[in-house]
Amino acid sequence: MNEILNELYKVVYDRKNNPKEGSYTCYLFDKGLDKILKKIGEEASETIIAAKNDSKDQIIYEVSDLLYHLVVLLVEKEITLEQIEEELKNRR
Repeated sequence: MNEILNELYKVVYDRKNNPKEGSYTCYLFDKGLDKILKKIGEEASETIIAAKNDSKDQIIYEVSDLLYHLVVLLVEKEITLEQIEEELKNRR
């Protein structure tokens, strides 16, 4: 999982620094923090509903969306996955 998150982070980081026309990631960065946070809220709510409905496939889909949007937020706020990893390690 760590490998795919690192790869996703690199792609999102690249889109922020080298925008590509038509990219959804670039659209989020262009719209700014409010749009990114709104999408995180939407995806979190959809994850909750999927879990409540006990739909494993839907949970996987929604958690994937949520993780993607969280990575966009991290890049926007210049927070690395290593910083998150270190925080999680400190909680053991």
